[in-house]
Amino acid sequence: MRHIVLDTETTGLAPSEGHRIIEIGCTEIIDREITDQHFHTYLNPECPIDPGALAIHGIQNEFLQDKPLFADIVENFMQFIKGSELIIHNAAFDVGFINHELARLPNPWGTIERYCTVFDTLALARAKHPGVDNSLDGLCRRYRIDTQQRDKHGALLDTQLLAQVYLLMTQAE
Repeated sequence: MRHIVLDTETTGLAPSEGHRIIEIGCTEIIDREITDQHFHTYLNPECPIDPGALAIHGIQNEFLQDKPLFADIVENFMQFIKGSELIIHNAAFDVGFINHELARLPNPWGTIERYCTVFDTLALARAKHPGVDNSLDGLCRRYRIDTQQRDKHGALLDTQLLAQVYLLMTQAE
C-alpha cells in the first residue's frame, strides 16, 4: 500500500477569504516503510501572507515572488499523489486548500478525493488520546520523535515527522 503524508503551508486560515497555498510537502510510505521519495515545492500565492501565518511558518512574501504558481506544478503534484492514501494531520484544512486551488484552475480537475483517499491523523489521535494535546508537536513528544531541527512549521519537515508519528500510532499493539 502506498501512502503519501501531505502538509501545506498557507497565507492564512481560510481559502474563502482569499488565502492560498505557499508550500506543499509530501513524503512517501510504502508497505509501512518511509522511502526517500518526496514532493516539495514553494508557490507564489499572488497575495500577501497574513502576519499570523508568517509567525507560524516564517516564509516571507519576498522569498515566494519567483516561485511557480499552483497551475505550474499541478500536473506533477497530482501524478505524485494519484492512487495513494493521503495521510494528513487536520485533513479538512489541507484538503480544503488543495480543492480550492484545483477549483481555480481552468481545466476541470475536480476534488483531490477523486484521485486518492484521505486519512486524518488528527481524528485518529483524538480517538486514541482524548483530552490531551494532539497537535503534531504534542504527538512528537508523546511518541518521542526528535523535533530539534523544527523551529517553525515547514511542509516537508512536518510530513517527515508526521510519517513517523503515523507509523507509531498505527502499529499493531
